[in-house]
Amino acid sequence: MERTGTTRRRVLMVTGAAAAGTLPGCAGGAETAAASRAKAEAATRRRLATASGALRDRYDATIARHPGLSERLGALRASVAEHVTALGGASGGGSPAPARPAAAAPVPADERAALAALAQAERGTADRHTAALETAEPELARLLASLAAAGAAHVYLLTHRDSG
Repeated sequence: MERTGTTRRRVLMVTGAAAAGTLPGCAGGAETAAASRAKAEAATRRRLATASGALRDRYDATIARHPGLSERLGALRASVAEHVTALGGASGGGSPAPARPAAAAPVPADERAALAALAQAERGTADRHTAALETAEPELARLLASLAAAGAAHVYLLTHRDSG
């Protein structure tokens, strides 16, 4: 005699099928969230690589305007170029490029003022990296913290006369 009605086996089969039917929806949601996070991180990296690239270009313009600062600024400029690369941008090479027209403020004619302006630009870039920590995923946050710390060290080196 065959049983009719609801059995434990049927309940488990129906529940299992229903649960399996919802899994693709969950996975799709997780994939969408992961894709959204990856897209946001890529946008953050591009934005910060652009800011670091502008800082690198400012070093180039300062070195072009004040060749006597080349030795003092060369290593800092190379470090900033590495920051651009670490963020996924084009580094622009390790050595200063020929002078390019500055999109930002012109380089002051006075060396001290030029160093102060460069320090201010470094501080602004470090502040952008620090601000981005708030929403960054852990791996990117570690990178940004390192870049912000390096920027703070650059500010110190630019503002203290015995540096370089």
